Amino acid sequence: MRFVFLGAGAIGSALGGLLAQWGSEVLLIARGDHARSVMANGVTVRCPDTRSTVHVPTVTGPDQVRLTDRDVLVLTTKTHQAEAAVEQWADVPVHDRDGTVLGSAAELLPIFTALNGVASEEIALRYFERVFAVCVWFPTVMTEPGEVIVRTLPPRGIFHVGRYGVSSDPAADTKLVASIGEEWAAAEFQVIRSEDVLRWKYRKLLANVGNVLQALLGDTAGAEDLRRAAEDECREIFASAGIAFAGDEESQAAWGALSIEPVPGEPAQLGSSSWQSLVRGHSTIETSYLNGEIALIARRIGRSAPLNAKLTALARRAAREGLRPGSLGVEDLRAHLGRV
Repeated sequence: MRFVFLGAGAIGSALGGLLAQWGSEVLLIARGDHARSVMANGVTVRCPDTRSTVHVPTVTGPDQVRLTDRDVLVLTTKTHQAEAAVEQWADVPVHDRDGTVLGSAAELLPIFTALNGVASEEIALRYFERVFAVCVWFPTVMTEPGEVIVRTLPPRGIFHVGRYGVSSDPAADTKLVASIGEEWAAAEFQVIRSEDVLRWKYRKLLANVGNVLQALLGDTAGAEDLRRAAEDECREIFASAGIAFAGDEESQAAWGALSIEPVPGEPAQLGSSSWQSLVRGHSTIETSYLNGEIALIARRIGRSAPLNAKLTALARRAAREGLRPGSLGVEDLRAHLGRV
């Protein structure tokens, strides 16, 4: 197999870099300054216990790639960038070893949706025949081009994986996930096959509703009640909508194996993906697919999720106006939220 990471930012570059270091065949699809840095100097992966620079084949788009029938696509964009990436790659031709075009990527290649939220699977399924949902538990940060920070000791990350949509060949899917699990285990990752992977993705969504507070405030001290309130609202909406998600004890048993430690030279606390978007000055942010997903679910069933909806609007505004984490204080945030 060759793992082709579509949207190699923090997650894709860290996962791809470590896999390549341990002997897997990897291709990174990156963009901008990060792509230029990795192409020139390799990707530097900094962990609590190791630091390495890995030279990984890297390109910026499908016109520079010759896909083959042994490629596995791994989508690692943020969710609000997923549809553009999926559409860009769906119709790329796939070749056999003799160079014959066998069909398109959407027809022939599996795509693994390794990103936050619960919307990317449906996006991918509009284009691709074989979609595998991935619940990612892999704390990584990228604030500088060409460098990613992985905040864990081995195991570096835990991934629940399962087919999304009805499979025409369950045995082939099981074999593929098992093969990926074996190969990724060599790079100190844990892959767990799940028949109901969305239970894990909804659990991760619950865990991510507090990301917006760190993105807006920087330091979330004094905002613990707001986080609890956003999570409680999320749980209430899940219950009203009949959405099942992994419970607290089950999650701790699965994810408790991760040991998150400081990385030398970095603060003990580093930010979420939403925090990273504002740090890097991006004009868009994934909050509409995190807290905004809670508001969407609520509206579908005739309910409302006012706190999560307001946090989503504030995050959009912060990205649009180029605000950085810490531009708002806790009391400023409370004033913006008003009565909810």
